[in-house]
Amino acid sequence: MSSLRTVINNSIIIHPPGFYIIGFESLPYIDIYIIFLAFLYVVSLVFNMLLIYIIARDHCLHTPKFLAVVNLAVVDVIINTSIIPGMIKAFLLRDNFVPFNLCLLQMFIYYVGISMESYALAVLAYDRAIAICCPFRQNVFNTVAIMSCIIGVTWVYNLGRTAYSTTIMTRLSFCNSVKVLSYFCDYAPVFRLACNDYTMQWSVASASSMVNLMAPFTFIVLSYACILITVFRMKSVSSRMKALATCIEHLVLVAVFYIPIFSIFLLGLYVRAIDPDQRVLSLSLASCIPPCINPVVYSLKTKDIKIRALAMVHRGKVRP
Repeated sequence: MSSLRTVINNSIIIHPPGFYIIGFESLPYIDIYIIFLAFLYVVSLVFNMLLIYIIARDHCLHTPKFLAVVNLAVVDVIINTSIIPGMIKAFLLRDNFVPFNLCLLQMFIYYVGISMESYALAVLAYDRAIAICCPFRQNVFNTVAIMSCIIGVTWVYNLGRTAYSTTIMTRLSFCNSVKVLSYFCDYAPVFRLACNDYTMQWSVASASSMVNLMAPFTFIVLSYACILITVFRMKSVSSRMKALATCIEHLVLVAVFYIPIFSIFLLGLYVRAIDPDQRVLSLSLASCIPPCINPVVYSLKTKDIKIRALAMVHRGKVRP
């Protein structure tokens, strides 16, 4: 196979036929790990699709909160679907070659998903803040139409931004190694293989990581600051506990997503002090586990979902 040559600004740009994904090379028992991820993928797919189905079928759940929950479930399916089947192909079936265009597509889908996960958690924080801080004005500040607009804006923004950051990868020339030290066509490991200047790509990656992680996280922190202020102004202890209890599942999702991402992704991008194999292993877990945990948390901790799920099971049993 020969490289694809294009001319941009009078410079020859060399695009290889594809890349080889070589993460986990020195890690033992990698087959067991990939099988574990495959199991997580099936669990994530089943629970998220079940969650979407329950909410879509029941008109009583067509509320701003559950619209945000469906948005998170869709994002979770996208994230795991973008990487785990590819990991099975690369590391379990030993076919680690990814064509150039397919590599960019995988990169685009994954980063849309991982960015949207961050914004989806911020949207859920907005729902909780309005419900607790402005309970009598929910019909003004948090309707289905408003929630739809908020979610739509986050999708348009992330699709556009990720399309730009993926498109500028085509300006890079790859004339040496095409071995990507990651578990998929990861943005930074790919652009660092380029033999021409990748300052623009690094700047976009660093800016995007800061904006798409820190902005939603800051909004979540501010939302919970408002929630705590409102809760501590309540006179009844039972009212305080009831209000805080509605936030537990969301706080679990926030912790599961942000703690590993902050500790691995940002350190790996700026410090580069993490062992490459350990970074790949930790980041793959950080990417794959939250989409599996999210629907389980909402299915088991949210009363409305639990009641509808049990009702569906009961109806299935009584049918002849």
